[in-house]
Amino acid sequence: MAHDNESNDNEAADSSPRTSDEAGTLAFQDWRFSVDQEGIGWAIFDREGQSANALGTRPLEELGAIVDWAEEGARRRTMSGLVILSGKEKGFIVGADINEFEGFTTEAEVIDRLRLVLALFDRIERLTIPVVAGIHGVCVGGGLELALACHYRIATRDEQTRVGFPEVKLGIFPGWHGTARSIRQAGPVAAMQAMLTGSMIGASRARAIGLIDELVASRGALRWAARKAVLRKRKARPAGLAKSLLTRWPARALLAKKMRDETKKKAREAHYPAPFRLIDLFELHGGDLEALKAAETRYFAPLLISDQSRNLRRVFKLSELLKNQAPKDLGWKPMRVHVVGAGTMGADIAGWCVASGMEVTLQDLSPEVIEKGIKAQGKLFARKFKTKPQRAAAKARLIADPTGQGAAHADVIIEAIVEKLDVKQKLFAELEDKIKPSAVLATNTSSLEIEAIAAPLRDPGRLIGIHFFNPVAQMPLVEVIRGAQSREEEVKKGAAFITAIGKFPLIAKSVPGFLVNRILAPYMMAAMARLEKGEEKEKIDEAARTFGMPMGPIELADTVGLDVCAHVGRILGLSPEGSLLQRLVDARKLGKKAGEGFYVWKDGKPEKGDKTYDAADLERLGRELVDPLIREAERALDDRVVASADLVDAGVIFGTGFAPFRGGPLHFKAGEQKEGATLAAAE
Repeated sequence: MAHDNESNDNEAADSSPRTSDEAGTLAFQDWRFSVDQEGIGWAIFDREGQSANALGTRPLEELGAIVDWAEEGARRRTMSGLVILSGKEKGFIVGADINEFEGFTTEAEVIDRLRLVLALFDRIERLTIPVVAGIHGVCVGGGLELALACHYRIATRDEQTRVGFPEVKLGIFPGWHGTARSIRQAGPVAAMQAMLTGSMIGASRARAIGLIDELVASRGALRWAARKAVLRKRKARPAGLAKSLLTRWPARALLAKKMRDETKKKAREAHYPAPFRLIDLFELHGGDLEALKAAETRYFAPLLISDQSRNLRRVFKLSELLKNQAPKDLGWKPMRVHVVGAGTMGADIAGWCVASGMEVTLQDLSPEVIEKGIKAQGKLFARKFKTKPQRAAAKARLIADPTGQGAAHADVIIEAIVEKLDVKQKLFAELEDKIKPSAVLATNTSSLEIEAIAAPLRDPGRLIGIHFFNPVAQMPLVEVIRGAQSREEEVKKGAAFITAIGKFPLIAKSVPGFLVNRILAPYMMAAMARLEKGEEKEKIDEAARTFGMPMGPIELADTVGLDVCAHVGRILGLSPEGSLLQRLVDARKLGKKAGEGFYVWKDGKPEKGDKTYDAADLERLGRELVDPLIREAERALDDRVVASADLVDAGVIFGTGFAPFRGGPLHFKAGEQKEGATLAAAE
């Protein structure tokens, strides 16, 4: 239990305050609270049994008891201030406990629950003594809303300190009056952008826009800075006049229109209603913060119980499931990576590992290819690192290694050379004698069986697959392939490496196409077959987007490369000779990279007409297009390519972009069957 030092560890704690000593110490499960000799109350959130702090029922009830104490202390003048800190080393508060969202089925239930939290945050804001939030690490969602209810916010300059409102990714928006309070502090442009994008904001940027008031160098400096802020009665300043003018009519209407136009470019309202409802809320009520607070709850409640939000919350849990495929306590930490093959894929893998803080040696037969591959990472480094010294350090960690000297020192060796079995076998036979006993030995093959590549090795159990998707920097999923002989320890280390570079690992069996390509290929090939029969490619692609796919299958084929599609199709027995796909490949019309494939590409975009189609027709066709994908997902589950139906859904969502708001292909199919059974019963 998380008690203060003078509490009895065996004592059963509930949400009611109990004084442990005359100085004023309360015993809880999720908070440590004490009042020091200067009258400052220190509330340390350290949720019991959890690696991160989330605001669930018990933590909020206990916080309510702390606020009771602070109100009484303010009245009696026995307290001079209240400071809220985190007891977790790496984070402040990750938001509300989304597991508790699942119990709500009606808007009335949501509103009743919200009222309790809103009343608590209002009481914090109304305290007559200074209330200071000291933030280190992640402070998002409900955690940021709590911080905004405090009078003053101090954060560390640490790279890990980030604030933000990721709620839109869960099909909702801030519902604990974060809309009004963020607009009050940062102005409508910065606040709405934060809420509409769900992006994380670094501490310096957060201070510049007004969400944070003061920065300190380290976590250890937070207490001293918070004490000083309390004693000096510091209070955050709201956004200035220039920013607040944008909340007035007609500027607010123009701003809302611009936001709506930008949001439409990224999302369809039918698929992702939350950002559009947030814009409506701002447009109608943004001129009066009290009216905005009142309306926020009415707009929020229906979103929380919507199918889109339920499915997006499921996707978040699937991402956590993938992360949990990697063990936390292996006693092995990857620091150095050696990549063999400096083509686009190999160089991009090397660049991403460097961007994740690792040292990488990049090997290739051609020094010119290595040089080109390293140079291509400049854009990634410019995006990931904001200062010249950081970019210079990243470049220094990416080392040209034409003779492969780095393999002997590497913790992870990844092969990304030509897809020829004999060439890969020869390379791994040479590497086996050079590398450390603890090093992970991996191939990035997309088509060859791990067992076949490992056949010449003295210890074939060492080899695993680590299959990245293109483009490496954008695709969140990496398949970790377990060959028939791969040792479990090596598979676990592979998964740990993937989480160390900020990706989601999916452990899959070594079968043709593994999981993602196996499921994606029938979907793309069936769409191409429709094209051969005379259906318009633009209509096919628009129907897929109407279903919720990020890109239509024909445009996707062009983007991946038609030669790659044909290669995967042949492996899976899906690419008949003489097809339109094969004819385009033979003509070297390979898609986007060649400037022409199924589409003609100009400035990185496919040329399409402006023809419109019947909405119902697109809905029907979109559903038909995903049928082959769903059927193959069911077969992959039957074949135990991955361990569960949830992992199939996770792989397809994060590996192909399958409509996240539908919760995954198997989940979607189960929902359809349930709905069909309900309708049949009603009839």
